[in-house]
Amino acid sequence: MLLTPFALADVAAQVSGPTERFRFAVVPAAVDPLDFVTAAAPLFASARYLATPGGVRIGGVGTAWRAEAGGPRRFEQLDTALAGRPALPDEARMLLGFAFAPDGATAEEWSDFASAEVVLPSVTAIDDGTRRVLVVAVPPGAEAGGVVSLLRNLEPAGPARLPGYGDHSVQSVPSGAEWCGAVDEAVEAIRAGSLYKVVLARSVVVKTEMTIDPFEVVHHLGERNPQCHVYGWQIGDTAFVGASPELLIAVRGDQIRANPLAGSAPRGDGDEEDRAVGAALMASAKDRAEHALVVDDIAARLRPLTSELTVPAAPSLRRIATVQHLSTEITGTMANGTSMFGLLDRLHPTPAVGGTPRAEAMAFIDKVEGMDRGWYSGGVGWLGPDGGGDVAVALRCGLLSARTGRLYAGNGIVAESEPEAELIETRWKFRPMFNLLTAT
Repeated sequence: MLLTPFALADVAAQVSGPTERFRFAVVPAAVDPLDFVTAAAPLFASARYLATPGGVRIGGVGTAWRAEAGGPRRFEQLDTALAGRPALPDEARMLLGFAFAPDGATAEEWSDFASAEVVLPSVTAIDDGTRRVLVVAVPPGAEAGGVVSLLRNLEPAGPARLPGYGDHSVQSVPSGAEWCGAVDEAVEAIRAGSLYKVVLARSVVVKTEMTIDPFEVVHHLGERNPQCHVYGWQIGDTAFVGASPELLIAVRGDQIRANPLAGSAPRGDGDEEDRAVGAALMASAKDRAEHALVVDDIAARLRPLTSELTVPAAPSLRRIATVQHLSTEITGTMANGTSMFGLLDRLHPTPAVGGTPRAEAMAFIDKVEGMDRGWYSGGVGWLGPDGGGDVAVALRCGLLSARTGRLYAGNGIVAESEPEAELIETRWKFRPMFNLLTAT
């Protein structure tokens, strides 16, 4: 049994009562949020997990309340919808995700994913770094007995295995040659003056002989990338999973933090080479210029929504498992009346995933990219009852279904970009997901 009889009895007692209103239970539970989601996901139509580098881990299954929106006003619509949500206990956490494009994805593989949504799970296991609790939410008209019965039957999942022990096949979409052609076209447009920077993405489709368990993949991503935002968002038989190094925005009270990354290099072979590669990245005029475009744009978008904003004069180096990045941490104080969704509406898409100028870059991506990004380079995160939370840029990710994984990566293209070098850089970014799906 995954949950103790005492915890289950406490849940049952707290959610009993009149069914015309929302009922909540908040009970201490020693269960690990990822272990909980892995065990419970097969019993629910949806399951979601998020872990932040700061130590917050949230695993939720089922849907007690949900709002979705699409189009250019989707964040405003979600903000309005949240005003009508039920009053939540302080411990409750909602999970949110959104696609790169305002209208969402059109490709069949993304058919179950909304343009943007906020979900209050039926059951959420939360570890905030100081304690673990289980939050159960039962909507009006629903009987609590069904959820309690499902929780009573949960058994711990076995050890997480790697999904790629069998043979596999790999296909690039678009092909490497086609993508390099798109990079050439982007460089020409930038040198002609119609763009300063544009981000071009590509995908790799991996087919394996073994069924992929998405939360086992999430487990391995978390072990190998503890400094990243690790996530899994499963709807039906399809799951969006990844380990992103990039924080889009964090809100705590009236304090905000953004951490844009732009300018990349591989990790070196050994400490000495790693330091040398990092030093070269810090000294690269091309990468410093690309990074400055992103930071300047984000700062300009945040200033009207803040009473104070601090932007470091120079970037630092951020190292993760397979890549190192130029990184700048921007902090500030929100102006009165600003919300998480107001910030998202101003920030997304940043030049780190779209380009600059924004409108021209988005039009160029629509014209030449040749694939549907779906939620790749959108966002995933959590939101508390007080409006605080974290949202990460959805990077280093893949869409998993049965025996197929569709992986995504992209690069910022500037005037000095060389197509083959950019293609190689996307391969570094594919590596965390690709290595898991093709393990032998």
